[in-house]
Amino acid sequence: MQELDEGGGAPPNVRRTNTTVSSQSVVADLTDEHYLDARDLEALLRADEEPASDQDSVVSAPPHSAPSPNGIAQPVEREPLIGPTGRPWPDLPTPPPLSEHGPALVIAMCNQKGGVGKTTTTINLGAALAELGRRVLLVDFDPQGSLSVGLGVNPHTLPASIYNLLMGRETSIDEVIGHTNVPGLDILPSNIDLSAAEIQLVSEVAREQTLLRLLEAVRSRYDVILIDCAPSLGLLTINALTAADRVIMPLECEFFALRGIALLTDTIAKVQDRLNQRLEILGILGTMYDPRTLHCREVLERVVQAFGDQVFHTVIRRTVKFPETTVAGEPITTYAPTSPGAEAYRNLAREVLDRCRVG
Repeated sequence: MQELDEGGGAPPNVRRTNTTVSSQSVVADLTDEHYLDARDLEALLRADEEPASDQDSVVSAPPHSAPSPNGIAQPVEREPLIGPTGRPWPDLPTPPPLSEHGPALVIAMCNQKGGVGKTTTTINLGAALAELGRRVLLVDFDPQGSLSVGLGVNPHTLPASIYNLLMGRETSIDEVIGHTNVPGLDILPSNIDLSAAEIQLVSEVAREQTLLRLLEAVRSRYDVILIDCAPSLGLLTINALTAADRVIMPLECEFFALRGIALLTDTIAKVQDRLNQRLEILGILGTMYDPRTLHCREVLERVVQAFGDQVFHTVIRRTVKFPETTVAGEPITTYAPTSPGAEAYRNLAREVLDRCRVG
């Protein structure tokens, strides 16, 4: 054995190869040439049955530890999770429940381009906030009445709408506010009559503050009021921006929607300067995102480069579930509560509360 271990000559019928040779064949070859006595043969058989020694085995260190100079394993910081915006995903803990409600933070969902997800975001963000124990009022401020339809309200059969509240004092706001199937979520519906308000308000004194005066009556009842704006920069949208504390700008991950953001931010700056100094941009929300297309990824990357931390970490991906919820007349958090879309809006609700420090 010593002769073999020290690199002595091997028997002619034993070749040195890189492949593993069974112990039985090695023993047969060696005993034929009388290279092993009985004790060496017995030791070789025992070694074949025992597990490999520590010197022959390599054990990888746990992924959460690393060696240190004193030989004690040290924890290794994990790589941060990168979100769809290309930035590290933040820690968004579930906010604690509130002991009391009000006054409400008013958030306008605004973008002059249509079809970017304003109504979908208003409905589902409101439902996600209600899940977190917040009292939420959704204001349908679009003459198309899409928000009302999306929550199962027929705008053509409404006895009164937000138009009646804007144009007269005979109707009480409690007569117009309706409850939804989601606990803690109410709606102030509208219909096509609201389109006439934009013309009729022109001759009114302080016409830009009409909605602000209307919401002051119920602000103490709610924690968050979300206003679904019309796809324009007309008088109705100016009313919404004047009444709001924050603005969320849904942005479809598409080139034409990207062009409109500059015009919208210019309008917001004018409202801040002339009508509402407390107005702030809460964030830009990427919607209808499809990570499979290069165009969507490039648009989102450009938005992050231009606006930085104003862009929400949460991104709403395109899914067929959203059109289905409109037909069902309920938010995605109840229609498909375990879907990625529902989880995305729950993340957005936590991110909104974290940015606003509401509760």
